[in-house]
Amino acid sequence: MTALPDWLHLALATHGVWLVGAIIGVESVGLPLPGEAALLAAAIYAGSTGNLSIASVLAAALVGAVLGDSMGYLIGRTLGWPFLVRHGPRFGLSAIRLGIGRALFLRHGGKVVFLGRFVAFLRVLAASLAGASGMSWPRFFAFNMTGAVVWVGTVGGAGYVLGTQVEHLFGPIGMAALGLAVVALFAGAAAIRREERRMIAEAGAMAR
Repeated sequence: MTALPDWLHLALATHGVWLVGAIIGVESVGLPLPGEAALLAAAIYAGSTGNLSIASVLAAALVGAVLGDSMGYLIGRTLGWPFLVRHGPRFGLSAIRLGIGRALFLRHGGKVVFLGRFVAFLRVLAASLAGASGMSWPRFFAFNMTGAVVWVGTVGGAGYVLGTQVEHLFGPIGMAALGLAVVALFAGAAAIRREERRMIAEAGAMAR
């Protein structure tokens, strides 16, 4: 991180917190933006440079997540399921993914709101689906707030710890750490694809 140009350091230190909150907020409303990546990058930057307050990063991420999901809930509650089916594909919410989300929501309800924060396509879908499905606001808010706190704390905390150790990681064990990170990335992507296929099968079984 210390190799970054001065202008980028200044931009991150000055606007990083606002960017994290905005990206996560817009993603939570329903647009497929890289909210998790933004939080992780800002947390790593905070840990590696000290130019950004990790407390501010976590607070901005939490506010963005809760407010964005609240707006998504209101959209789903007001406009309903037909709106999601009609316009969802424009934002990466294909009919298959909407079907998966609806099937899982009918079966698991609040768990989808809580755990959906950790799954990319559910992160942009769960709030509007909760509203369209008629979930009560107090119940939605409780699961949404709890999930957001756990997600922000886990991702942001891990990024901050990694950032504090970044100089050591790029020392003698740098190549080994990079190799492990690449392996973990591919393993995680494969696991997500397997889980999505499993959920597609579950949704199809519920539809029959």
